[in-house]
Amino acid sequence: MTIQHEFPSKMERPDQQFTLVDATAVGEVQRRLPLAERLINQDFTRRAGIIVVLLLIWELYARWVDNPLLFPTFSDTLQVFIRDLADGTLLERTRTSLRPLLLGYIGGLGLAAILTSLAVSSRIGADILTTLTSMFNPLPAIAVLPLALIWFGLGTPSMVFVIIHSVLWAVSLSTLTGFRSVPETLRLSGRNFGLRGLRYIGQILIPAAFPAILAGLKIGWAFAWRTLVAAEMVFGVSSRSGGLGWYIFEARSELDTARVFAGLLTVIIIGLFVEAVIFRVVEARTVQKWGMQR
Repeated sequence: MTIQHEFPSKMERPDQQFTLVDATAVGEVQRRLPLAERLINQDFTRRAGIIVVLLLIWELYARWVDNPLLFPTFSDTLQVFIRDLADGTLLERTRTSLRPLLLGYIGGLGLAAILTSLAVSSRIGADILTTLTSMFNPLPAIAVLPLALIWFGLGTPSMVFVIIHSVLWAVSLSTLTGFRSVPETLRLSGRNFGLRGLRYIGQILIPAAFPAILAGLKIGWAFAWRTLVAAEMVFGVSSRSGGLGWYIFEARSELDTARVFAGLLTVIIIGLFVEAVIFRVVEARTVQKWGMQR
């Protein structure tokens, strides 16, 4: 038995008529957000609010403890901070600390760039970097300070040496991890275009791995600060002037807890500035602009 289906030779669609609606009755299509909502949507405002809340908790807790020797209030710390800033003490100590910090940080980044370039260029280079990272990355930088004092003496070279040690392995490990996470498609595309050596690293690997590289730069900066302050507290004055670590150590010896907090506050302010200005600008012009991060 055969079933036949009959289809109309021409499909007819009914005509539709639309009546235009007055758009003024719909309401406001686009409106400006309230000031409060616009402020909340900004990262700077939210972070500033968090800092204000923390400072308020600090002030209230210190007043509740009511022991300036144990835990001074934020207002007392701010007075000491402004006083030492006005007479130039904090500025001089900060300048003394920043010089070896920048030298060690830049030196660590340079050595990390060389080692990671060798690691992605050859198998033996990757084995060397992996082995060295496994050996020296768990080793605290302050642990090599006695050797630095024996080799370079009491002064800036010793601090630069330990800072390079603290920066080098953290940045190298993050960079190598970023390079290894680059998709194979991008690698093959670079090879197909004939990219080799430094051109391959600069045009393919670094842009693709830059989020991990930037994270390594931030970690290296934090490690450099920790190492610097610890080193200055251990061997104190360098070249007849002490840095922020020595400033904190002196205040602790004099039982001036407010000055200790003022020194810590200075380190925090510098860290916030570098994070919110320098690294934020680099991040906005690279990974966020490329659509690799939100």
